Amino acid sequence: MSAQPKEHVRMKIEVFFSPSQVDELFLRDKNVVVIDVLRASSTIATALMNGAREIIPVSTIESAVKISGNLFGDVVLRGGERNGKMIEGFNLGNSPSEYTADAVKGKSIIFCTTNGSSAIVKSRYAKNLSVAGFINMSTTLDLIKEMNEDIYILCAGKQSLFCIEDSVCAGMIISLLMNDESISVEMNDPAVAAAVLFKSMGKNLLRTVRATDHGKYLAEIGFKNDIKLCTDIDSVPVLPMMIGNSIKLRKKETLKPAPETDVPAQ
Repeated sequence: MSAQPKEHVRMKIEVFFSPSQVDELFLRDKNVVVIDVLRASSTIATALMNGAREIIPVSTIESAVKISGNLFGDVVLRGGERNGKMIEGFNLGNSPSEYTADAVKGKSIIFCTTNGSSAIVKSRYAKNLSVAGFINMSTTLDLIKEMNEDIYILCAGKQSLFCIEDSVCAGMIISLLMNDESISVEMNDPAVAAAVLFKSMGKNLLRTVRATDHGKYLAEIGFKNDIKLCTDIDSVPVLPMMIGNSIKLRKKETLKPAPETDVPAQ
């Protein structure tokens, strides 16, 4: 019996190099992938893989303090950074190596970072919101193919500016989708640029990311090893997704399908 041919998929991908380039209302009811290679994406995925109950993203330290004050202290941790360093009074910083099973299992983590958590908060009205990095590339691609809908990739950037590492990661997602013969990809200009950037700079991710502004800064303040952790492809094979107001491990029933009226007649 011959195998059935794969259904051909047409997909539009739009990339935004910084949250400042897009309004949160534009992202409402869309499929959004947030990327913050250094280091929120990797930290969130690592925490959930190691048993954290949920990640509650906030955009300000004041919000983190307020929310933690309303929750039970013995099961809640505050994690995050400002300018790469742990925030005073918080339990954890933003290094994936800190989020061990012993530290986070069963805990809710209120998470506040300079770039990543703010990008997630801006995307909170998305239909499906996932968090991606090099460390969970394959699970991200699986989700995108399963959704079979247009995708909006939001790079967290660095303090509202373009950064290479997030853009190369976006380009890797796009390039791998383009390599799938069953998918036709339509792109906006930033998506095309991201794919070109990955082709040019993606052969040695560790070297590329170490040479970025943020990579050099992290090395200077003692987090050189984090760069290696954050560029280790598929080392954390989980998929963090927004469920309600927090990020949890993706379950099958988490995915919100397109309305029935959007499905073409057979």
